[in-house]
Amino acid sequence: MFVTPAYAQAAAPAGGAAAFAQFIPLLLVFAIMYFLILRPQQKKVREHRDMVASLKKGDQIITQGGLIGKVMTVRDDEIEVEVAQGVRVRVARGMVAQVLNRTAPVAANS
Repeated sequence: MFVTPAYAQAAAPAGGAAAFAQFIPLLLVFAIMYFLILRPQQKKVREHRDMVASLKKGDQIITQGGLIGKVMTVRDDEIEVEVAQGVRVRVARGMVAQVLNRTAPVAANS
């Protein structure tokens, strides 16, 4: 009436090549995600970190909040930005979105 356990067992899988073939699409999806999403994002973060590290007095910047101003003081974690004549605000360095124009380095007089 019932099937005996010997007849109910399935045949053993045929080799490890079939199991590896199932993981190929997963590996391809990960590779595509790395090159299209992760790698460009890492490059963008690196460029922003370098831009923020190279800020100096006199640079004109735009903050994440949309303020446009001139860098007056550069400290470790913050900068002081003049947004109007005599109006200065302190801004966290990481909140700088873009440097509009950099000040040229002063040439040494010979």
